[in-house]
Amino acid sequence: MRPATQGLIVIDVQNDFCPGGALAVADGDAIIPRINALLAEFSVKVLTQDWHPANHASFAANHPGKAPFEMIDLPYGPQVLWPAHCVQGSKGADFHKKLATNAADLVIRKGFRPGIDSYSAFFENDRETPTGLEGYLRSRGVSDLTLVGLATDFCVAYSALDAARLGFGVTLLEGACRAIDLDGSLEEAREAMIAAGVLLEA
Repeated sequence: MRPATQGLIVIDVQNDFCPGGALAVADGDAIIPRINALLAEFSVKVLTQDWHPANHASFAANHPGKAPFEMIDLPYGPQVLWPAHCVQGSKGADFHKKLATNAADLVIRKGFRPGIDSYSAFFENDRETPTGLEGYLRSRGVSDLTLVGLATDFCVAYSALDAARLGFGVTLLEGACRAIDLDGSLEEAREAMIAAGVLLEA
């Protein structure tokens, strides 16, 4: 077992991000056995879950004339338009059936506010509205975090960068993540994480 000061954050291992899902990440389900093994090693374990209303501002379908993966500007900044995914109560929003969800202490749902997207486990995309995760981790005495999940270059990277900004020691296990890699987004995310002091390990 790892020291109690270490926490594991498992990002968005949901059906819609796995093969066959609405926003599938290639081999997204291949990381699950390793994540399940990691869940047995940590005493503090948190899962995040994308949880969007059907009218979410990040869905291309809610912007007539726009297509998935186009960019628009919203009040908090640039926003990628996504295919509708992880809609509240849908099968796509469920955790993958092979993920050991019962091992988790806490599930943080994000992206439930219709007007703002939420990649990070810590903040909405305005970088100001908190999810409550930081307070939970502080109350549990956690100082160092290991991050795994989907997708490396969006929700995992945003979470890692925010965790580093908040003063946590952060390790991202690239072998337990998979990326979308949209127009070079993976390399851009890797460079940003390295610059922020995030440790990238296999």
